Amino acid sequence: MLAWLRPGICLLVISATCAAGQPAQAPYRMVAPDRDGIGKVYMGRQISHVMGHQGASWLERGGRRIEERTDLLIASLPLEPDFVVADIGAGTGYFSFPIAQRVPQGRVLAVDIQPEMLEIISKRILQSGIANVEPVLGGIDSPNLAVNSIDLAFIVDAYHEFSHPVEMGQGLFEALKPGGQLVLIEYRGEDASVPIKRLHKMTVQQAGKEIRALGFRGPEVLDVLPQQHILIFTKPSG
Repeated sequence: MLAWLRPGICLLVISATCAAGQPAQAPYRMVAPDRDGIGKVYMGRQISHVMGHQGASWLERGGRRIEERTDLLIASLPLEPDFVVADIGAGTGYFSFPIAQRVPQGRVLAVDIQPEMLEIISKRILQSGIANVEPVLGGIDSPNLAVNSIDLAFIVDAYHEFSHPVEMGQGLFEALKPGGQLVLIEYRGEDASVPIKRLHKMTVQQAGKEIRALGFRGPEVLDVLPQQHILIFTKPSG
């Protein structure tokens, strides 16, 4: 749901001829869009359409916990009580609030580009009294997170929607502290039995290729969920 590009940064996947102080051009190409895609291709993958705030009720559907075992997802995140965690594409805050309880001495930055979603989160903060969730308005070209400010970022079923995945990935790389982790949760693209549209799934191979190009290591793959991969990437400490 987010995408960004900062001037003056030559990304690892961009040509080395990028001039100092000049914005790099990300390696995207345009094609005729698939029914569920935007026609923009990165590393052989067409980017999917974004689910808007009109789909908020689907995120909060009653059967989601059982269908996706979201309790296992939350329990599987490598968190410490004082972590600063970024929920990227937070939506309604479905994950932000339970994860806030896992970081009682830390906080959760609930990042979304849709003000309507952040309004929902703000109302939930008031209703729940949970004080360590902070809504953050991202832009299409920035997650609006300070450099070296977070311990872990996680993205649930949203990375495949980023219109600028290179720029978004670099933004998260910068925002993570050395040794910090980026966790992608995506429907398994290798599994035809997962009843999700093709462009809304990702394989381990594809995700690994894209994220490693940004300087991350990994992934560690956790297949503890019924339909999704948990892919844990690490920013080098040195």
